[in-house]
Amino acid sequence: MVKKLLKLLIIEDEQSLRDNITNYFNEDGNICESCSDLACAIDKLSSHDYDCILLDIGLPDGNGFAVLEYLQGQTKNEAVLIISARNSLDDKLKGLNIGADDYLTKPFHLAELKARVAAIYRRKSFSSNNNLVFNEISINLLGRTVDVNRAPVILTRKEYEMLLYFIANKGKVISKNAIAEHLWGDEMDMHDNFDFIYTHIKNLRKKLLDAKCNDYLRSIYGIGYKFYAE
Repeated sequence: MVKKLLKLLIIEDEQSLRDNITNYFNEDGNICESCSDLACAIDKLSSHDYDCILLDIGLPDGNGFAVLEYLQGQTKNEAVLIISARNSLDDKLKGLNIGADDYLTKPFHLAELKARVAAIYRRKSFSSNNNLVFNEISINLLGRTVDVNRAPVILTRKEYEMLLYFIANKGKVISKNAIAEHLWGDEMDMHDNFDFIYTHIKNLRKKLLDAKCNDYLRSIYGIGYKFYAE
């Protein structure tokens, strides 16, 4: 089973702890972004979606609970784990009551933090509507539909499968042969060359760009393609 890599937002004003958490999760290939204050956090959340947010509630320019209130107001569905030096029952109850999924008191072991993140993400995934989200791209896995910036993008079956394959392997260089084997299996023997892959990728890229999607697809000369995880 392929391990799910997560996109995390770490909201923590203590730089050493923020760096330690970022480095620890990056070791597994997760994508980590970070903020040291409330203003930066709200700015990032207004533009991007994340799998999980690690939230310190004691921020220099405001209370971290404001992040939870913002998420509720925007009907965003990120999992949230509060990490805080505050150990009072009132703080824990308030955080959980306004949308946090878990509460971990400082100091903590990074291994426990990772286990908590994995657990709440699993719970969130099972209760969600089976959406796969990568930045501005949202894929409904049950309905097999794709939205970019909340607007529908009509893809052929192969374009849809290709997009899923690229996102699942984002940041990796994928050979043309690997793409052909994954999407066409034994049928790829019917083709004399890989021009059919180029055609599908060209059409997929055009549809995404027409929908104002960032240009993540790159051709790697002589090898294949890469879907950048930016």
